[in-house]
Amino acid sequence: MSPRQLERRKHLIRAAIDLVAEIGVERVQMKQVSERSGVALGTTYRYFSSKDHLLAAAVSDWRGMLMSDLAAELRATSAPLGGTERVVRFVHRGMRAFQRQPHLAHLLVAVTVSTDPFASEAVDAMANAGRASLLAVMPEVPLAARSVLPHIIDSAWQSELVAWVTGRSTLGDAYLRLEEVIRLVLAPYSTVAAVAVGSPVSAPG
Repeated sequence: MSPRQLERRKHLIRAAIDLVAEIGVERVQMKQVSERSGVALGTTYRYFSSKDHLLAAAVSDWRGMLMSDLAAELRATSAPLGGTERVVRFVHRGMRAFQRQPHLAHLLVAVTVSTDPFASEAVDAMANAGRASLLAVMPEVPLAARSVLPHIIDSAWQSELVAWVTGRSTLGDAYLRLEEVIRLVLAPYSTVAAVAVGSPVSAPG
């Protein structure tokens, strides 16, 4: 895209996110996004073929920025954190962001089940970006596990979001289950990391 086209897309994405946050997913219409963004409706459809496509791209961009910001924040923290604690904090902070923006949590759940092919592309991009951000906060994980562990944690995260959004679980329960999953799947690699840096470990009984 040209710089002008990228700027239009940015305005459309921002307008879609703002409208979802204000009035919810179901009430948002393409015409409203067009009017809010200042981009003509016909031009809007050149960028996004449907409402599902637009909203999937919007929540993908929003979550991608959230995950990137959280990863950068944790890397810059003055207090050193172990790998498992770093990932737990990363996911908990991400959940709190959705707690502050419940309509966007509903949107994420809605677009993940969309059958629109362009929406599916945006969802795939969102998943890839999320796993890359998770990898950024778990550098101790060896290469052989770096593809599967982010997938397991991100899938558990998505599952807990669905349970919370649909009223089948409380946010507190979601926090606890996610922490249990993270500690379980990272436990073997936390032990390896501790040995590698010379941390004391218990002798075999």
